[in-house]
Amino acid sequence: MGKNLVYKILGSHLVEGKLEPGTEIAIRIDQTLTQDATGTMTYLQFEAMDVPRIKTELSVSYVDHNTLQDGFENADDHRYLQTVAARYGIHYSKAGNGICHQVHLERFGRPGKTLLGSDSHTPTGGGIGMIAIGAGGLDVAVAMGGGPFYLTCPKVAKVNLTNRLKPWVSAKDVILSILKMLTTKGNVGTVIEYGGDGVKTLSVPERATITNMGAELGVTTSVFPSDEVTRAFLKAQRRESDWAALAADIDADYHRVIELDLAAVEPMMAKPHSPDNIATVKELAGTKVDQVMVGSCTNSSYRDLMIVASLLKGRRVFPDVSFGVAPGSRQVLEMIARNGALADIISAGARVLESTCGFCIGAGQAPKTGAVSIRTSNRNFEGRSGTKSAKVFLASPESAVAAALAGGILDPRDLGIPYPEIGLPEQFWVDDSMVLPPAKDPLSVTVFRGPNIGDPPAAEPLPETISGVVAIKVGDKITTDHIMPAGSRLKYRSNIPKYAEFVFEGVDAAFSKKALENKKAGVHNVVIAGASYGQGSSREHAAICPMYLGVKAVIAKSFERIHAANLINFGILPLTFANEADYEVAGAGDRVEIGEIKAALQAGKDLLLKNVTKGKTAALKYALSSRQREILLAGGLLNYTRFRS
Repeated sequence: MGKNLVYKILGSHLVEGKLEPGTEIAIRIDQTLTQDATGTMTYLQFEAMDVPRIKTELSVSYVDHNTLQDGFENADDHRYLQTVAARYGIHYSKAGNGICHQVHLERFGRPGKTLLGSDSHTPTGGGIGMIAIGAGGLDVAVAMGGGPFYLTCPKVAKVNLTNRLKPWVSAKDVILSILKMLTTKGNVGTVIEYGGDGVKTLSVPERATITNMGAELGVTTSVFPSDEVTRAFLKAQRRESDWAALAADIDADYHRVIELDLAAVEPMMAKPHSPDNIATVKELAGTKVDQVMVGSCTNSSYRDLMIVASLLKGRRVFPDVSFGVAPGSRQVLEMIARNGALADIISAGARVLESTCGFCIGAGQAPKTGAVSIRTSNRNFEGRSGTKSAKVFLASPESAVAAALAGGILDPRDLGIPYPEIGLPEQFWVDDSMVLPPAKDPLSVTVFRGPNIGDPPAAEPLPETISGVVAIKVGDKITTDHIMPAGSRLKYRSNIPKYAEFVFEGVDAAFSKKALENKKAGVHNVVIAGASYGQGSSREHAAICPMYLGVKAVIAKSFERIHAANLINFGILPLTFANEADYEVAGAGDRVEIGEIKAALQAGKDLLLKNVTKGKTAALKYALSSRQREILLAGGLLNYTRFRS
């Protein structure tokens, strides 16, 4: 039996373990990326390891999240990021150069390489043939220090693409169709590999849109083969020498094969408040629209913006619609400025926004109360836009522009205008002057630390008995945004005591105060949750801040991959109910105990939850490798790494 593409790349980077699904493996990481919302803590943790210089082939620090610089905190952190990059051998992409995933795809991604990023949408790199995985910042710090990345060896599902997309249907509609099939739940431990004759009809930016939103499926990553389309993209980026042909063997084995006829895909939208709440655009037609936003790492490529400009040329945005466009990179912005497309966008009545994550993470452009907002971004969780009552729909650039012109949701095929065919340019505009290389003399660099920057908080070794209270009980699909709000709160990301004040802010505003009081009184905090706990961002602060507040265990029906790993990294036990019905055994405020923890972990035995208040019990399970059990017993990955060095 031949090898699939995923196992070919993983196999060439395998450091520990065997490629047997469900077992723990470790792989060598070639490249890393960080962004400023997660990068500050990543580099503080890297510094704590006392490694004099990074050991990866390439590491890039991007500033793309908190560029508004509301207050001194963000500007200070950006200066820290620039100086720490110069000191330790990291390239630094300045604010304004673009969104990390877009820029990395354009300028640094290489087929067949491994990429680890402190952002959940790092799988965008799969569009160029990389195994690109999102992880917590501490995992990225370890990789920069030369350590391997540990993960569960995935099952590989193939999505077999046939035929080609029809006019007015785009890559965004493809991934929304897959989300409708697979949903956001139940895909942990899987990698999606795209194949079939339809692959060659999709450009690299289109492929990247599809792999980007693979994060919403909950899969480890997604990957396309590297073919002549990939080669043409890299040649146009003046990087043809980085190209390598990569494909699965003809007789490759897969856990599952999903057939998708591209010609049958229709314009789709994700309805509020989940990326898998899918309907056709035609089904939603007529819904009044208040705001339309085009951009984010999902749909802000040159191809996307040229589609937008072509549809807007000579037309005006509907008067009641607030319309914004954010190019994904300085490269894209420069190109559409030079060819006149930017003028077409401006003339139509669009607001041109900075090349950042911006509205996608709730950093600006919050819609009005109760608004309907059509966005080309990848997440539409409740409140993520900055307005809790807003209804956010996810759509392709084509469907977004149709809504902006019509003032309501409209199938773009009903616009009554010719569909613009946008091909790959022969040459992209290339200017890497806003990517600063590391210092030639690193010892001459003084790392800047503003008053908002603190040390990574120290985790305590896991206690023999967790004796405390259920500090909060939540339902299904709790995202990292629920746990640790983004938007304006992100400026406190390097000040853990301050940022911890906002844990579960939108769910229970009193949580942080109560949890901290419990901690000071010697009472452990326990969180009880439903299915798919920890969806969304790789934001490790959703584990660090609860750890700081004294959370010792999270008991859920199920976890999402990155968040479960982050909990382990910061010494919090991720436990699941042996019987999901036992979710009802305990409620908020109940006194609970979990005893004989160390002995059980060392022996690999299940644990028991005792509800002291109600006199009930529930069996608890965990999916932990022997290494992860040692990390928990040490009180987290940083302690574990120090003890072993």
